[in-house]
Amino acid sequence: MTGTEPERDPEEDARRLSAESLAEDDPTGWFERLYAAAEGGDAVVPWDRGGPHPMLVEWLRGRPRPAAGERALVVGCGPGFDAELLAEHGFDTVAFDISDSAVAAARRQFPGSAVQYRTADLLDPPAEWRGAFGLVVESLTVQALPDPVRREAIDRVGELTGPGGTLLVIAAARGEGDAAESGPPWPLTRREIDAFAAGGLDAVRIEDVPRPGEPGRRRWRAEFHRPRPAT
Repeated sequence: MTGTEPERDPEEDARRLSAESLAEDDPTGWFERLYAAAEGGDAVVPWDRGGPHPMLVEWLRGRPRPAAGERALVVGCGPGFDAELLAEHGFDTVAFDISDSAVAAARRQFPGSAVQYRTADLLDPPAEWRGAFGLVVESLTVQALPDPVRREAIDRVGELTGPGGTLLVIAAARGEGDAAESGPPWPLTRREIDAFAAGGLDAVRIEDVPRPGEPGRRRWRAEFHRPRPAT
């Protein structure tokens, strides 16, 4: 055979595997299928950019290091780059993914890491995580879930943020009147971003940011804060 193989479309891998899981009424099972296939060279993880998300890098830039022992949680950690960035910044970092293969890959990528990598389900997280973190980072995970599971996931994310803590959400954006995409991902509307504030979180800043080099496509970067109880 001559010539070069056509470049693999990573989003097509995700859509194909998610469609298989959804057909089996398993809206989260495709994450393990994707990471396992990627490990075998049969798929590409579309959000694995070889480094932390640029919008998280920018958000952290210039922020003071956290107090000793302050805990951070990365939702759907995938390859682990975001979690490693937070650990380097000084957070006592826990990172989880529903995919055993993703967690194993992150541990291999960062041997001896200070990050505690765990396999866990966002829809049923460990009870001790509720309200336990000073910073929760949700980057591109909720948008990878279809309705109605996505609405439940939004609630669970907010519950992980502790008193005085911050929730940072990064997601693809769409307008309220825009047609829903076939997904994944399923870009989030402003109403869905606002829903992260349910359960006692206050919106601090919600940015609608154009994606460089991709006309008409945008991302949300939304920051929420949970007030400390009055004394």
